[in-house]
Amino acid sequence: MKQRYHIFKRGNGVLYCLDTEENRQTSLQTRDIGEAQRLVNAKNEACRQPAMNLEIARVYLNHSDPAYATRTWQQVMDEMARQKKGETQKRWERAMRETPFDLVRKKTLVETRAQDFLDVLASGAVCTNVFLRRLHNYALEMDWLPKGIVPRRQWPKIEFKSKRAITFEEHQRIIAGERSPEWRAYFNVLWHLGGSQSDVASLCAESVDWEMKVIGFRRMKTGSVVQLHFGTELASILSDLPGEGFLFPSLATRHEKDRAKQFMRRCRLVNVNGVSLHSYRYAWAERARAAGYPERFAQEALGHKSIAVHRAYAKKANVKIPSLEEYEKKIVSLNIAVNQ
Repeated sequence: MKQRYHIFKRGNGVLYCLDTEENRQTSLQTRDIGEAQRLVNAKNEACRQPAMNLEIARVYLNHSDPAYATRTWQQVMDEMARQKKGETQKRWERAMRETPFDLVRKKTLVETRAQDFLDVLASGAVCTNVFLRRLHNYALEMDWLPKGIVPRRQWPKIEFKSKRAITFEEHQRIIAGERSPEWRAYFNVLWHLGGSQSDVASLCAESVDWEMKVIGFRRMKTGSVVQLHFGTELASILSDLPGEGFLFPSLATRHEKDRAKQFMRRCRLVNVNGVSLHSYRYAWAERARAAGYPERFAQEALGHKSIAVHRAYAKKANVKIPSLEEYEKKIVSLNIAVNQ
């Protein structure tokens, strides 16, 4: 087995140790060749046993999985992308092309050390932490790794930038400053539905059931079906939109990035800062929480794993909770009105 540590002498006669793996030199603080040899032999012996254990493990694992010793992180990335579809697949592939992943892209899984992952995390952003965790966990679950590279508790904490809901006053300013009737209607529907920008932009006339006063659509991200009753305000907005095809014909064909950029330009013109199209989801969730809307209804509307719902309903807001008697009467009257 190749020796990792070697002895060499400097011009002043002091003997040094060369680490061939890390290309690092350290002084042995002696000029006695015998003492230096003993120190280096001890270093080589200390790393020989773990290396031998790893080689033995490779023999067994290669027998059950021929690709075990050669599988790289790029192959893991590709395999995960193959199992995703639509926009989720595109989002994953885009994330995997980020520069920080170049540090481990061609490295084999069995040769990856904790420091390699920490270097990726240090050079990346919050999303790097999220996607690297998914890669690591997938490799573990597939038994492509003998053990975790970074212990679960040692991963840096994921801290997203603070996001906030858009206020009604800000929404009104944006509406007032928008000249396009289609964009104005789009912002208003976002306010009333709290849907994602792509889901709302892709709504069709067929999504609206005027008899039952219900608007339904399938979420692009999860595939789950959402069905919401709408009131008179949203009905008035929907009635002015096309009676067939897309409700927002030009917006439906745009990429989500283009819609986001257009919204940011509108915000700058009316001096609204710190919000995005996603802020409408936060606004909807916070309005629902303040109105005493049951959390399970909010989850059905925005998605059970929606961060907007979790954040809004986790707040210790000063909410007036109606009595059960009042709430039951309200539900009964609502059902009567729907059936009529």
